[in-house]
Amino acid sequence: MEILVCVKRVPDTAENEFELNSDGNDLDRDDLVYSINEWDNYAVEEAIQIVDKVGGNVTVITVGDEESEEVLRREMAMGANNGILLSDDAFDGSDGKAIAAILKAEIENGKYDLILTGAQADEGAGQVGGMLAAMLDMPYASLVNKIDVQGDTLIVGREIEGGNQEMNEIQLPCVLSIQTGINEPRYVGIRGIRKVAGVDIPVKGASDLGIAADSVGTAGAKTRRVDYFVPDLGDGAEMLEGSTDEIIETLIEKLKAKGGL
Repeated sequence: MEILVCVKRVPDTAENEFELNSDGNDLDRDDLVYSINEWDNYAVEEAIQIVDKVGGNVTVITVGDEESEEVLRREMAMGANNGILLSDDAFDGSDGKAIAAILKAEIENGKYDLILTGAQADEGAGQVGGMLAAMLDMPYASLVNKIDVQGDTLIVGREIEGGNQEMNEIQLPCVLSIQTGINEPRYVGIRGIRKVAGVDIPVKGASDLGIAADSVGTAGAKTRRVDYFVPDLGDGAEMLEGSTDEIIETLIEKLKAKGGL
């Protein structure tokens, strides 16, 4: 089975103190620490586990700048066979639809049985997987937390409201957006990273993909962010400060005082 997993390089929430930029429409991204998007990491692990069972190859792909190559190499160290970087100044400022269009252009150059994305990424829109499936005219399922391969058919479990599980039968080829918790992503060690350090990763731009520069990026965006802010504290809300242990201790005391424990 040939599996393609769409991944993204995102700010690491555990390693950064986030502030807004001067325009108030994005994070101040200077000096942020980046890593692989958590949902995408689960998608790559699931792809590797499927290939371990039925055979095939896993390719990881990302749209980003040259620094995004690091997440491709990390996932290759994890077990993916190949990586593809889609990078072009024309892609800067692309909205979800444009990202899906960029991915579609490259996907049509290959032959994939299964395409996986994370359920969402850093901006939380959760839209690229669905848009990509629509553009490719493939079946789609979101919030997937179980996959059972049965020949050309997948039995797919989806997390739905109320903690319930929905089971679906879906034909290959298809697109699935993976929910966290579907598996336990494996540890990536230094030895694995060194092993793939010299592997060639093709870089493709708009002209390579046959994409008009003005159809993607800021020029082609159908949506744009006009404001980005930290919500005001509601009545009775309190932000706890201090170390993790201090916050836990304070929280327990407050829960006890209010009869919660």
